[in-house]
Formats: sequence, structure tokens, C-alpha cells
Amino acid sequence: MRLADKRILLGISGGIAAYKSAELVRRLKDQGAEVRVVMTRSAKEFITPLTLQAVSGHAVADSLLDPAAEAGMGHIELAKWADLVLIAPASANLMARLAAGMADELLTTLCLATPAPVALAPAMNQQMYRNAATQANLATLASRGLQLWGPDSGSQACGDVGPGRMLDPLELVERCVAALAPAQTLAGLRLLLTAGPTREALDPVRYISNHSSGKMGFALARAAAELGAEVTLVSGPVTLTTPPGVTRVDVESAEQMHAAVMERVRQHDIFIGCAAVADYRPAQISAQKIKKTADNDEMVLQLVKNPDIIAAVGALANKPFTVGFAAETVDVEQYALDKLHRKRLDMIAANDVSRAGQGFNADDNALTVYWQGDRRELPLSDKLSLARHLLDLVADRYRSSRAPGTQP
Repeated sequence: MRLADKRILLGISGGIAAYKSAELVRRLKDQGAEVRVVMTRSAKEFITPLTLQAVSGHAVADSLLDPAAEAGMGHIELAKWADLVLIAPASANLMARLAAGMADELLTTLCLATPAPVALAPAMNQQMYRNAATQANLATLASRGLQLWGPDSGSQACGDVGPGRMLDPLELVERCVAALAPAQTLAGLRLLLTAGPTREALDPVRYISNHSSGKMGFALARAAAELGAEVTLVSGPVTLTTPPGVTRVDVESAEQMHAAVMERVRQHDIFIGCAAVADYRPAQISAQKIKKTADNDEMVLQLVKNPDIIAAVGALANKPFTVGFAAETVDVEQYALDKLHRKRLDMIAANDVSRAGQGFNADDNALTVYWQGDRRELPLSDKLSLARHLLDLVADRYRSSRAPGTQP
């Protein structure tokens, strides 16, 4: 599933190679991609929209002015949705219109409107491909940053032999994987992080905990592995699946998490404390279930402080690059900056968990990231996307902090 969570917009223009597009959609989906299809008017002469709808699982878009689209602007919605726009086949006619900057139908318009990379898989007669006009258009498109994938050379439907065959669908899938693979900005680095809640036992059946689901920490672990890091995840009790390529250590209490971290942290380059660690634990744990009695309407608990994991890491003489989290409900910036300086952190990611739809147990989150003398807002998004953006900052700051002449 090398294209998991990737959104690929497949554009199909008019050409006999369009018959391969259904296979291409299927192969992309096999790798985990979500695929939506846009067809030109001439493409529908070669393959039906119904076929592409059946294999993609989505209605095929072909109208520039779609009354069913939000605000009637389907080209803008699709342009923003895509991680990659792949046009396969890309006919000589379509490439000429793209080179001219035309917006005469949906596919050409969204190519102008998208911030995503655009790749073209040319497919045409060998003489059309060799024509000076086509070669000039290809050079123009390449100079503007469009990627040209192919063409291949061989026998053609018209009987000619030469360059102009669309690349095989499996080859195009490999090109998509390479184009969408994240840069290995953490390659060669060892990253230790904590995630989830801790549970502080009262008796054999009860405990004190919090609402952390572990989703943010697990997203960070997955994203860090994608970026090439060797990742160890120390997790409190959660119901999440371990991300691929991540070593997981399960713990229950704050003391267990502290011990697991301190045992491993000196062998790591980066530490991220994302877990929602309980600040206090019961002074005594009852060996038996605490029973409710008829003559006692109250129960008093004596709590003692738990070890402060992030502060312990920050206090190490040769500490790793250390990133903390601050989940607050009021005065977020004030508390985050205080924690950054007091605990000797290199960076802190703060979020307001009082806001609906973000933070604990939510699928989305927003962060404000602080470091010495600067800050960065990471707006509300799904936690995996947010994790990728945060790790981009971490990688950049880590490299800067290790640059020759930089003061620790």
C-alpha cells in the first residue's frame, strides 16, 4: 500500500491508449490511492465514463460548470483535492492546449488551478510525437515544471513502430510512488516518542486517566518512519495499530513510561513527548477492589507527583533534540513558552484542547509550534497531515541545531 492516503486525479484525453486507463485506476487503488477521474470530451469516444466510475468508485467528472459541485466550481474543488494530477493518456492535442494555457474544458482548467504536481504520459502516433510542434510543446511544458513520463517506443495501433506508446500502467504506478514519496529528511536518525494516556491504578479494577486516544502520537510515529527515521514508540494503553516499521513498547503507568524512556533515550537523536502523562498518581494502590459502603458518601484520595518525563530528558547533559507538547485549555501561548524554557526543550507544539473537533479523541488537530525566537502556525487538518508538517519543522530545526558553529 505504497500510495495509502494519496489522492490522485487521473485525467484521460482522447486516444486509443485510453483503454489502459481502467487498468491504471485499478493498479493505483491496489496501492492504496484514492483515485478520481476527469475525462475530456474526446476521451469518452474511446472509453465510457461508466467503466471508469465502476473501477474508481467515484463519479467521473467531465463538465467545467457542474451544478452538483460546491458553488458550481468543480474544477477548483478537484484542483485543491489532488496530491498529484496524472494525465494518461496525454494526447498531442491536449498537450498543445496545456502549452497554450487554455482553459477550454474541465481537465485543462484544473491543470491551471491546481497547486499539485502535474504529470503527463504522452500517447500518440510516432510521427505526431516527432513533429516539431509537439516537441516544442513538450519543451514548454517541461520548462514550466510539468513532469513528462514517457513515451515508450514500440509497435502502435496504427501499425507504425516508434516513440509514442503510453507507458505501461504498472510503470506509471511506480512513477506515482516515486513522485509522492516523502523526502527522507529523517533518514539515518533515531527517534523516540511517547503517545497515548497513562493509567494510574487505584485498585485492581479502577484507575485515573485522561481522554488521550494516542492518535497524534501514532500519526507522528508513522510519518517519522515514512521520512526514514528509526522509530521507537513508547505507548500508553490505546486501541491503535502499530504503524509499519515502528518498534513499539507498551506501558501502563507514568512511572513505567518514565523508565522505558530513560532506558532508551540516550541512544536516540530526537525525542518527542506526545503522551498525555498523568501528573499525579495515588499514593497507595489497594490490593483489593475498594468497596462502596452504605455509611460513606465520600472517598478521599491522596495523590503524589509522577516523574516529569519531558523535564528529565531536557535535563540530560547530552540530551537529544527534545520536542514537547502542551495541551492547554486557557493561556495556551503563555503556558507553552513557560514549558519550553523551564524544561529546556528545543521545540514545543501547543494546542487548545478546549476547542470542539480538535485535540483529544478527535481525528483533526491544529498546533502552534514554538522554538527559541520563532513560531509557526499549523492550521487544522487531519492528524497524519499535521504530523508530517510538524516533522518537517523538527527535521529543519534539528539540522540547524547540529550545524557547525551552532550554539546548543
